[in-house]
Parts: sequence; C-alpha cells; structure tokens
Amino acid sequence: MVDPRMLTDAAEPPYAAGNSLLHRLAAEVWDHLWPWSRSGFQRQRTLQAAGLALALAASTAWVLAALGRLDAGAIIAWWFGWSVFEILVRLGAKPYVKDGPWWGKRYRRASLMDMICYVGFKNLLIGTSLFIGLKSAGLVVL
Repeated sequence: MVDPRMLTDAAEPPYAAGNSLLHRLAAEVWDHLWPWSRSGFQRQRTLQAAGLALALAASTAWVLAALGRLDAGAIIAWWFGWSVFEILVRLGAKPYVKDGPWWGKRYRRASLMDMICYVGFKNLLIGTSLFIGLKSAGLVVL
C-alpha cells in the first residue's frame, strides 16, 4: 500500500516545524550526517541493512586512512561508493531537500537529480575536510 504522504510534492523533516534554533541546527547536522530514518528502515530493510554494513566499511576505511594504511585513491573510491549508496538510501528514507536559502525552513520532495547534487556536494565538503585534515597530519601520502 502506498503511503499518502508520498504522493505530494511537499516533504519536510520532522524538526522543520520547531521554533528552537539550537534544536533545529542540531537536528540538521544529524540529518546531514545520518542518511537513515525510522520509516526508511521499515520500508527498505534489505537496503538499510546493507547501508549500515557499508557505513561501517566506509568508517573503517577512514580509520585505516587516519592510521596511514590506506592510500588516497582507495579513500576516494570508498567515499565515491558511499555517496552512490547514500543517494539510494536518502531517496527512500529522507526524500527531501531544502528549497531556498540554507538558513530557511522550506523543504520540497527531492528528485533523483536533486539528491545526486545534494549528496554529491555534501560529501565533497565532508570528504575534502577529512582528507585535508589527514593530509595535514601527514597520515595520507599522495
């Protein structure tokens, strides 16, 4: 049976209606870093279980990189693989993107291209920050 909420263009996270700025910022950080949702787990159990395994593998890859045991190409390949998978997970679990300025509270249902752009840019920023940090610490050799 199709969930009636999935038939509209309007989509927003549960924290969007809140008035507390601190609560909303903390929830947005969590939303950006954690692609799964409770309802997503119920609808896509196999995909979600595979996602958790892949998240553990990607985290292990970053730890290995921090220990100097993984080269730059392997880190980039892992991060790219994670990004592709995250697109699929988010489309089922959190199918919305922000519409308008980043500080706004307006959201809309994400198309495939919206999600590719959102996840790609978000993970580019996160991956670059982690990579520069590891490189600055001398833990990644090019």
